[in-house]
Amino acid sequence: MAQNDWHEKHFETSTFGQRLSDKIAGGMGSWSFIIWQTIIVLIWMTLNIIGITNHWDPYPFILLNLIFSTQAAYAAPIIMMSQNRQSQRDRIQADNDYNTNVEAKKEIEALQLHVSKLETEKLDKIIKMLEELKVN
Repeated sequence: MAQNDWHEKHFETSTFGQRLSDKIAGGMGSWSFIIWQTIIVLIWMTLNIIGITNHWDPYPFILLNLIFSTQAAYAAPIIMMSQNRQSQRDRIQADNDYNTNVEAKKEIEALQLHVSKLETEKLDKIIKMLEELKVN
């Protein structure tokens, strides 16, 4: 099994909704999202504080709080779905790593046996040569 096969297989078996939740969670967990959201909030607050005639959301910005609550209500489950998928990916990777380690251990043990056999054969040849020298 190649290095990235587990990731490709996991991605191919995911549904559109699962891939979408991963992308949304990735976007919401980025600095660009935080920066853009901060800019929008500052503009919102500034326009509502200095607006002379049209205050669509006057201080204490109840509409803005409602928008944030709605955003949080949808963001939390989407992020949790993405985290669940990440833990599934981690389990698949851990299983793959474990299987690779087991195979490597078997190969190392086989090599150790082969090296031990070679050492034994060499020692037998050396002993035989010494015995022949002793007889001569």
